[in-house]
Amino acid sequence: MDALLERFCRYVKIDTRARDDVKDYPSSPGQKELGALLAQELLELGVADARAHGDGIVTATLPGTVRSAPAIAWLAHLDTSPEASGTDVKPIVHANYRGGDIVLPGDKQQVIRVAESPELARLAGKTIVTSDGTTLLGADDKAGVAAIMTAVDELARARVPHGPIRIVFSCDEEVGRGCEKLDPERIGAVAAYTLDGEDEGLIENETFSADLATVTITGYNIHPGLATGKMVNAIRLAGQFLERMPWQTKAPETTADRQGFLHPYTIEGGVGEAKIKVLLRSFEAPELKQQAAVLKRIGQTLEAEFPRAKVAVAVKRQYRNMLEHLGKEPRAVDLAVAAMKAAGLAPTFKSIRGGTDGSRLSEMGLPTPNLSVGMHNFHSKLEFACLEQMQSAVRVLVELARLWGKQKR
Repeated sequence: MDALLERFCRYVKIDTRARDDVKDYPSSPGQKELGALLAQELLELGVADARAHGDGIVTATLPGTVRSAPAIAWLAHLDTSPEASGTDVKPIVHANYRGGDIVLPGDKQQVIRVAESPELARLAGKTIVTSDGTTLLGADDKAGVAAIMTAVDELARARVPHGPIRIVFSCDEEVGRGCEKLDPERIGAVAAYTLDGEDEGLIENETFSADLATVTITGYNIHPGLATGKMVNAIRLAGQFLERMPWQTKAPETTADRQGFLHPYTIEGGVGEAKIKVLLRSFEAPELKQQAAVLKRIGQTLEAEFPRAKVAVAVKRQYRNMLEHLGKEPRAVDLAVAAMKAAGLAPTFKSIRGGTDGSRLSEMGLPTPNLSVGMHNFHSKLEFACLEQMQSAVRVLVELARLWGKQKR
């Protein structure tokens, strides 16, 4: 576990925060920096074709030792969430965690409380890694990156029979662009696994289906001293638009389990024009059209009440529920179950109230369930990772390699 911990702490110090306000891919230079480092480390581990491509994606192939076995792929993403700073991350290792709340020393207002993170209660005696509280940690998804790198290291040195294993580190997953440059044909595997899940022993074989709605409200701007009867303030109309959204029954904070939601997550603009971005989420893809229709009706109502205003709702498809596509290769999930049992874990299935690169890859024809890798409270300064759970993910990957090594193409 020392090598795993050292890798993880080194990776999180590289700022790979994704940006959703630029068109470049990757959206931030740190992703290329980390990718180049990983490609070099893979070469040093003896993976001869490791390469950091111009688009930031890293690919490599650990050659198989069993000729008849099919190729599989392991994936993790290099970027971290734009919702909290990833600059100057200072990982803090809490060895032999004694239980109780964890006060983060860089900002003592940031406290990981057991009451809010009940999984902490069962991690007493484990090694917990946090940031200092001024940034996120970046376990999402550098825990996955570190687990894959450690598993490659172990397989390169061990005598575990296995087929070819494709290694892929993608960019900009956190802003919905993780598969923008990925092609299943380029990966060349019969099944894949994203290492991008919380806790331990989880197999996530179902995700939300997702669309993104951009609401553009056009008003009329004029000097406020001359505004009487003329100005149409797009900011005020944006407030009314948000007020009319059904948050009591259709918001992330008021729904759970298999309930979908509409989630306004950014707003920008001025008097003349304001834009609201809204996430549409449901486990049932047809419901996304109903959610979009709700937004359009609100816009039409505002236009009727304020005839000089215009409200446009543009919807962009993002990804679809992976469960619809995993049946193409049943071994993807079946062998994940077997690998977890062989690694000493009790596998549990979970439906993700979100998405992964695997959602899109499964839809594109490469069945890709998601596996847990010991991350918690991601997308926030209260993020933490459990080293022992990360090591469990390494064991699962090694067992997956062994089990797929017994399969036929």
